[in-house]
Amino acid sequence: MTPYANFSGDSGVQAYRIGARQIAVQFAGGAVYVYTHASAGREHVEHMKLLAQAGQGLATYISEHAHDAYASKQP
Repeated sequence: MTPYANFSGDSGVQAYRIGARQIAVQFAGGAVYVYTHASAGREHVEHMKLLAQAGQGLATYISEHAHDAYASKQP
């Protein structure tokens, strides 16, 4: 997993891993949520990838646009 830059300083996101059609996001509690094109929609997943690489806005975007649209959750 790639550490999330967290430029805002208060994100709940710790790390992420980008795949061709998905993004896995690790939150502060350690849980990893996988969002896929099929579960959250291509547009949302691709936007999450950009935010992850930018290091800002990912947790807010997920909360507002893809909160329950994950394909899987890993404890």
